[in-house]
This record gives sequence, structure tokens and C-alpha cells, in this order.
Amino acid sequence: MKRSPRRSLIALLALALFAVLIAALAGCGKQSSLVTAPETSPATSLAALKVGAPELRAAFGVQEANTPGLMRIAGVVGTAVAADEMGRPAILILTETSLGSGRLPAVIDGYRVIEEVTGKIIAYKGGGGGVSHTAKQTPPIQLGTSGGNVNDIANGYCCSGTLGALVSKGGAQYILSNSHVFAGDVVSGGNGRVAQIGDDVNQPGLVDNNCSAANTNMVADLSSLSTLYPPASTPNVDCAIAQVRAGMVRTDGAILEVGTISASTVAASMSQAVKKSGRTTGLTRSSVSGLNATVSVGYETECAGTSFTKTFTGQILVNNRGSRFLNSGDSGSLMVEDVTTNPRSVGLLFAGSSSIAVANPIGAVLSNLGATMVGQ
Repeated sequence: MKRSPRRSLIALLALALFAVLIAALAGCGKQSSLVTAPETSPATSLAALKVGAPELRAAFGVQEANTPGLMRIAGVVGTAVAADEMGRPAILILTETSLGSGRLPAVIDGYRVIEEVTGKIIAYKGGGGGVSHTAKQTPPIQLGTSGGNVNDIANGYCCSGTLGALVSKGGAQYILSNSHVFAGDVVSGGNGRVAQIGDDVNQPGLVDNNCSAANTNMVADLSSLSTLYPPASTPNVDCAIAQVRAGMVRTDGAILEVGTISASTVAASMSQAVKKSGRTTGLTRSSVSGLNATVSVGYETECAGTSFTKTFTGQILVNNRGSRFLNSGDSGSLMVEDVTTNPRSVGLLFAGSSSIAVANPIGAVLSNLGATMVGQ
């Protein structure tokens, strides 16, 4: 998700872009000496390694058994199963700064260890191609566009993210995004209110309209509350839905620069080619770099509020070097397979750093919501 001050929005965005550039440059070349891992794993044999494959099930067992101990190491922010340069399953350890062999094992139960320095992983509340993902559209709108809760203003800032996709539940249509985009205000702090069922969801979001809801499209009404707070709560997903207002969203669920999608979904697989359409970076492409990830993600209790951390398991990791795939404001984007016509949904993007992006598996999202994808 992306946040902006109610005043001096342009100046803040300029500073944010400068900070992203510095972070990207600082992240270049950060690679553990434990094993040399390419940015995109070799495609040979990896496409067949899906969640149910015996090789991956065995690696998942080792990873899950060792994750509690690894997460207790200062500086470790996550683990996953990835692939080494030969295409074999390996244990991926995500760290804030380089820890190396002095702090991390080189091998765990026969699996090589790959350390990836990601920095802190944060929720991406907060272009591309020839289509604006921040401009006000003429209804019915396409998704993959700027939007959010119109009341997400606190502490001198406003926050927005991405209206990701269209889902169906009980015969009605809903916009799918992240919980921290639609219902991220979970304390009565800087603005004296919390997100409530029925809150207006607009397009474009506040950050793209000078922190004002005036003259934006009111496209939906919030229909679910936070899955994030308190942090120890059961949901293992960051998702929320808002019921579409009549005539405001294309009923076929078309997404900017992606078009219509399939009503079917597909599980993530190693090195799977994926794409997404989001508020900040527009249409971007990458590949899956880790499965079954456990990650600790940083959030705020409201826009520019108090920080807290929630840990997720069973997540999907995607290559995001230099934040080229996912950046601040892209939270809520739907990740789909990289095919031209009616791609199947893979995951719901919600967090990342300048080197990785994190997505909830779409099956877990839909199960939590009791919804299905709208598609062809």
C-alpha cells in the first residue's frame, strides 16, 4: 500500500522515488557466500516442481521443521524452498543484512542453504506501459488500478493501493484487494475511527487525488474487515473484498493491460512465469523464486500509524530485483500466469522488499473469502 501526506504530496512522492532508487542501488550485489544463486532459477526441470511434487514435499518438511529455529536468529525475516543453480530444491533463508556462514548453516539435512538479503519485508500499501494505472477512469472501470478506502487518512497522511480483481460470492460481485488496503485502519488513533463495513472504496485512490476523495469514482462498499489485526489472529492471508456498485466496474473483471482472466486458478510452481497489473508499476513480469515461504511482514495500525509485524506461512516468493515487479502502492494486485489470453490466477500480492515480492496463494485467499474468480 502507498501512503502520502495530505499536504505537499508531490514533494513526498519525489522523496519516495529517490528513496526507492537509493534502496535499489544499495541492494545491488548483496548475495551470501553460502551459495551462488541466479536471479531467475534455471527453467530446466523446475517448471515441473509444483507444490505436490515428491521432491518439494520432502524439502517442505525439512524447511518447516527448521523454520522456528531459523526465525529465532536475529536478522532472519523468512524461509522458503527454492532451487539451487542445478535446479535442485534448496532451503532459502531471507535476511535483513548478510549473515553468512558464521550465523547460518551451509547445509540443512542434505539441502543446500541459499541466503538472500532482502532487507525488511513490508506491506506495499502505498505506470508502466502506455496505460495510466492512476488516472480516473470512466465507469465501468477496469481493475489493476489505483484505489482504496476513502477514509484511510490519519496522522497527516493518506494511503491507497490497488484494486486487484473481480470475484463472485453469493451471486454478487466484489473487488478483491488486500486487507491492509481496504480495511487497514484497525485502531481509533490519528483519525478517531476504524474501517467499517460499508466504507466507500474509490478509484483512483486518495494518494492520486491530493489526499481527497472529491471527484473520484465511488466504485464499491467495503464488505470484510481486517484479517491482520491482532497479529496473532488465525487468517494466513491479507485479503478483503468490497461489493461492486451497479455500473461502476466491468462485469467481466477486465484488468488493465491484462484483459479478462480465467475463472480457473493454478498453483504456483518453481520458476513459473507470472505477471501482474498494479497501481504503481503497471504491467510487470517476473518468475516464482520460492514456495511454502514463512515471512514476517511489517504493517501499520493505520495510515502512518504504529508498526506491528505479522508472520505468514505457505506463501509464494517472486523475483523483484530493484522493485521492478512490485513497489509501494501495488498491494492488492492479482498475480496471474504469464500467458496472453485469459491467464489463470496464481496469487494475491501484498508485500515485499527491493529484491522479493510476496503473494498469498490464490486458493487460500478464495477459501478464506468463500469466493470464486470472475473470468472466462
